[in-house]
This record gives sequence, structure tokens and C-alpha cells, in this order.
Amino acid sequence: MSKDPLLQPFQLKHLTLKNRIMTTAHEPAYPEDGMPKDRYIAYHAERAKGGVAMAMTAGSASVSRDSPPVFNNVIAHDDRVVPWITRLTDALHEHGCAAMIQLTHLGRRTVWNKGDWLPSVSSSKHREPAHRAFPKRVEDWDIARIITDFADAAERMKAGGMDGIELEVYGHLLDQFWSPLTNDLTGPYGADTLENRMRFPLDVLAAVRKRVGAEFIIGFRMAADEVQKGGITAEQGVEMARIVTATGQLDFLNVIRGRVHTDPSLTNVIPVQGMKSAPHLDFAGTVRAATGLPTFHAARIPDVATARHAVEAGLLDMVGMTRAHMADPHIVNKIIEGREQDIRPCVGATYCLDRIYGAGEALCIHNVSTGRELSVPHDIAPATNRRKVVIVGAGPGGLEAARVAAERGHDVTVFEAQPDPGGQIRLTTQTPRRREMIGIIDWRMAQCAARDVTFHFNTWAEAEDVTALTPDVVIVATGGLPNLELHETGRDADHVISAWDIIAGDVKPAERVLIYDETGDHPGLQAAEIAAEAGSQVEVMTPDRTFAPDIMGMNLVPYMRSLQDKDVTFTVTRRLLGVTRTGNTLTATIGTDYSDHRYEKSYDQIVVNYGTMPLDDLYFALKPLSANAGEVDYDALIDGTAQPTPANGFQLFRIGDAVSARNLHAAIYDAMRLMRHC
Repeated sequence: MSKDPLLQPFQLKHLTLKNRIMTTAHEPAYPEDGMPKDRYIAYHAERAKGGVAMAMTAGSASVSRDSPPVFNNVIAHDDRVVPWITRLTDALHEHGCAAMIQLTHLGRRTVWNKGDWLPSVSSSKHREPAHRAFPKRVEDWDIARIITDFADAAERMKAGGMDGIELEVYGHLLDQFWSPLTNDLTGPYGADTLENRMRFPLDVLAAVRKRVGAEFIIGFRMAADEVQKGGITAEQGVEMARIVTATGQLDFLNVIRGRVHTDPSLTNVIPVQGMKSAPHLDFAGTVRAATGLPTFHAARIPDVATARHAVEAGLLDMVGMTRAHMADPHIVNKIIEGREQDIRPCVGATYCLDRIYGAGEALCIHNVSTGRELSVPHDIAPATNRRKVVIVGAGPGGLEAARVAAERGHDVTVFEAQPDPGGQIRLTTQTPRRREMIGIIDWRMAQCAARDVTFHFNTWAEAEDVTALTPDVVIVATGGLPNLELHETGRDADHVISAWDIIAGDVKPAERVLIYDETGDHPGLQAAEIAAEAGSQVEVMTPDRTFAPDIMGMNLVPYMRSLQDKDVTFTVTRRLLGVTRTGNTLTATIGTDYSDHRYEKSYDQIVVNYGTMPLDDLYFALKPLSANAGEVDYDALIDGTAQPTPANGFQLFRIGDAVSARNLHAAIYDAMRLMRHC
């Protein structure tokens, strides 16, 4: 029996959990027609196979028709869900993983123009800033209806074989009632007393308990401290936790600290890279000590050491490592097998959540199998025949190609022009809070080293260097260089520099700086932040109607926090048309796509962020020498089968920004899809 605190079983009522690691409720946005179908089931089953003791599914399943699934949530108010819940539960139980689900009514944290176009409801008359829908203030008949909806949904989950449920009491309707910040009501559910504010969540709990019986497990995921003036304080939250515990109807607490009504507040609850790890862990321990209830918690617990401390120090009974399991679903098995060094790190990029909140589906920035378990399995099968693979470029795409090819058993050689691996990630890490991104490179280098991949750094590979190795497969992963050509002008802008020049420190920021950002990704705001911190007067300009759309909500927060107190302005719907120099001053001609309006403005420095152009000379030199002339069979690529193998000669492919300017995930996905069948 292992003495590792994380591998000790835990008794939750009648349920024995095999270890102390769980995935907490989150909505990956994989449901189809509101149902957790095959893709959704495969996603959770992979983590169960990887050893987690419990999966709290959904985030959250909606109990009422006036709580439309704004995050593509599971619909729990429809009887059609029961057989799908049964399949989900069976898939988890097959691997010894307990199965639970989070239920909610979103209240004002949704919209009215989805689903059945019913008005959103809340105890507040105010809209939630993040979702912008003005709610109807709840009436007595709404309260009665929604209490019944919760009980009905809980009964469906029990019928589907779930081991228990969690009711969401943070940010959503139940929390809106008990927070003084979001309760405008009078009467028995009004804001005047704590007892009245807590009445609705406790009425829901009582109705659910009555419906499902004494043995079924029920918990609250509750905000026990809103960390905002006028909201629930830590002392009040602990007292509220004691009150719900005293009902005798609750089996566990999952502790949240903060609010989620805006992007900044959400980012405090779910910290991104560069923020403190496990910032609310000690507070969760305080709630556990005050109540004696089994206590769960998740908030940026990305590594095994922190999780182990949480249990060993008696702060938590179950540790939520949710984003960590998006990066590596097999964490627990690797702990058991003594392979912690092989755990793929969560680097806190929060690409997963930002995609969800942008109405996309959850994807891990550097594990492209997450969410694609049915088409791109996590396990790499060994190749039947060993081949010689040559890769040019040791950025994230090139290293992924090398890792996968080596795991298949191939003989792999990598050329890299720079002295170190990493490509554009090396630039990313010039911003101190984004230094964790280097974990994407470090992990792949370690995996390649363990599989005897040969590296040639400080080597500018020419076509003859590649062909001299008589390869079977060549991957060109040379990335790109900054594009300084202004849109539709057909020529580079005069007198401008790239965002890379500022980020790398090759050019120092001037006094008056224009950051012209036509891409909307990280380099534009990275350059703006560097210039602002150097004391420059900065204008960030975009021809789009919003700025930095590719950074997305949660990742935008640290930039905005950094820039708020500096001399930075943001200008939208303006296009840079040309630049002239007069002495040391640059004059920008600026227009707009919306009219013929033009004007001129003076700056000392103009920085352009307009993606990259492929560094593809080597690819085109090798193309006529290759057997496939660089052609990719898209049907095979998409269907997950091998590219046609030529009788003679080598196959040539290019990936990532060597094809076109995309993002890190795309480069790794290119590499995985080509190499897993090579």
C-alpha cells in the first residue's frame, strides 16, 4: 500500500473513492443537442482510465427551460438525458471512477435569445456584465417551479446511475439569492436577513433530498467569500457553510472564493498563468476545519506537489486538478507508476476556458488529443516499420513531430538554426508572467531525450543537409517571420518595426509609440505592455471593431491590469494606410474601412503586428526532390489514416506557421495528425 497522501482512499458517505484526485465540474462544450453523447463520454472516460477517483461532470447541467445552455451545457430538464447519463456513468464506473454531476439554474448568467427565448430570471434586477442579459426579477411562481425543476433533474441523474450531484451555489441563481450583491427582493426570500437570503438554496436542497432519498450524495459548490465590498465576507461565508452543514442534508462542500460576473473576477477565481498557484487553498482549509464536512476545491492546482500538500496538510479531502487533467488525463496512473516526470504540465495558458467563454469548445493548448479522444487518441501506437524521419525546426510543432515519431519507434533527427529549442515560445516567455509556457518545450525535449532523438542546434539546414540523411519522411517546421506588409498594399510599410523587435529587446521603445495590431493576438499587447512599462505614450490601434480578439477574455485580464495605470489608449476601426518620415518623426496616414475618412498623426515609433509569413525556402527547395511534392491527402489527414506511402523517395510535409500564420495549438495538431500514422 502506497503511503502517498494522494493515493489514499477516501470514504464519502457509503462511497469509497480510490484516491484523493478528482476533476471538478466544468463544461467542455461537447454536448450534442444538449446531450452528453459519445464525444463527451470519451472525454471523461479517458480521465477515469487515467486513474481519477471521481469525475464531477457538467459545468453545469441546466435544470430549467429558462436557463438556456449558454456554454453548450448538458440539458438536465429533459427525460432524453437519462440514457446518456447511464452511458456516461457506466463508462466511468468501468474504470473504478465515481460519477457525479453538477446541476444548476444559471439565473442571470445566461441570455434570453437562446433555447426557447424565455426571459432570464434572477433575484436581481441587474444584468451580469459578462452575459449582458437583463433578467426578469423572479416571482413566487418561478421559485416554486424552479425548486421542482431541481428535484426533477436530481431524480433523472439518480435514474441514470450517478453516485451523486453537486448544486452550484456560486455565480448562478442559487448564489444570486444568497449574495447581498445580487438580491433585490423583499419578503421571505429577500435581502434583509441572512436567513431570508439563504432560504431559496436551502429549499432547493430540501426538495432534492426528499426526492432522491437519504443515501444519494448531495453537495454544494459554494462561494464562501465573494472578496468584494458589500458581498459575502470570509467570516459570513464560513458561518453560511456551518448553517448548510447543520441541516444534515449535505454530504460535501466544494469551496469557491470570489465572483465570476466579469472577466477580471472570473480570472481571480480561476487564475491564469503568471498568477499565484492555489491562491484559495488555505481558505478552503478554513471552511473544512469550521464545518467538518468533506471538502473539495480546485483553483490552479496544476502540479502533483501542491495537490499532495493540500491533502497532507489536512486542507482538503479531495483535490480538483481539472485543467491539469486536460493537459494530461493520465496523471494518477503516472503517479502510481513512479513516472511523475512524464506528466505533461498544465502551463496555465487557459486556452481551454477562454474558448468555452468565447462560445467554442474546450481544447488544451498543447494536448491536441483532449476533446478529440475518438479521433486522435492519447496513446500513440508503435509503428510496424521503423522509418528515418528528419525534422527541420525545434519549435512546438517540430518538437511534437519529433516526440510522436520517436514514440512510434522511428529514427528521428531534428535540425534547429537557433542555439535553443522553442521557436516563438522563446519570445512569449519574454513577458515574465508567461514564462510557464516554456513547459511546453521542456516537456517535449525531455520526452525526445528519453527516446534518443538526435538534435543539431545552431544549424541552418539546407536541402543537401536533409537529403544526405536519406530520410523516409521530412517535416519542415521552420515557422515564419513577422509580416510587415500593410493590408492590400502589396508592399512592406516603410519605417516600421515588428512587435517581435520590441519583445525580443532588439529595439527599445520610443517616446510616442503606435502599436498597429491587425492580428489581435498576444505579440501586439506584449509589445504594448513593454513600451508602456518603459514609460512610452502608447496607442494600440486596430482596424477591427474590437481589439485583441484572439487573446480572449481571461488572458486579456492580466494585460488590462498592467496597462490601466499607464499612458495607453485603445483605438478601434482605424486602419494604417502608410508611413512617412520627417526627421525623427513618423507621420502615419490613418483611414477606416467604414468610410473615406482619413487623417494624419505623428509618432516616434510605429510597431506592426500582422502575423507571420512562412519561412518556406527549404520546403520549396525540397519539394521537387520529394516523392509527394509536398502534397497532403486531406481526406486521410481528417479521417485519421496514414498518408499514401510512395514506393521510392521521401515524403515531404510542412506544418504550423511554415504553412500559414496560425497558433501554437494548430502547429501541434498538424504534427500529431501527420506523425501518429507515419
